[in-house]
Amino acid sequence: MFEEFDICQKQLKIFLDTTDEVPYKVLNFLGAEVNYGGRVTDDKDIRLIKAILSRLINPAIMEVGGKYSESGVYKTIEPGTVDDYVRYIQSLPLSPHPEAFGLHENAEITTNQQNSRTLLE
Repeated sequence: MFEEFDICQKQLKIFLDTTDEVPYKVLNFLGAEVNYGGRVTDDKDIRLIKAILSRLINPAIMEVGGKYSESGVYKTIEPGTVDDYVRYIQSLPLSPHPEAFGLHENAEITTNQQNSRTLLE
């Protein structure tokens, strides 16, 4: 998994070093179809990868306040120092809500029900 991330990171650097614009569509295609998707065989998983990457790799991420989630808890913050970023990260919930992963609120209910069943068994 980290290998794919490293490849995506290197590709992003190549594009940023050689072009004036960030090619979001190309980066999404490379990430979803080639780097990660090349190892995934289930069509629903590929669809999920595409959905996640399109939510994370788009022009809105370059704007301060660009939301990664509906509530706006997960967002792009003002450029700053390392301490500014650490403070923001520390302000995030310790247990992320399903929205952090692009899931509906009911996903947490289902997970909690399954965990309860497992515990009771």
